[in-house]
Amino acid sequence: MLKEEVEKALEKIRPALQADGGDVKLVDVTSTGVVRVRLTGACGCCPMSAHTLKAGIEQKLKELIPEVKEVEQV
Repeated sequence: MLKEEVEKALEKIRPALQADGGDVKLVDVTSTGVVRVRLTGACGCCPMSAHTLKAGIEQKLKELIPEVKEVEQV
């Protein structure tokens, strides 16, 4: 169920990434609340991807889904 919630939340985040030529793909959600994602397109090779991951994606997911503890890029 948590994985489905995360996927729905990523749908809200995705348009901002796509506007810059990138995207995010959900890889896994652990039972401890760690979300694993893969940044693709322009986001995959951008020098600011770590900032996008932590300050953008992780912050928004934690705001929308309190069970999310961390977001990791794989």
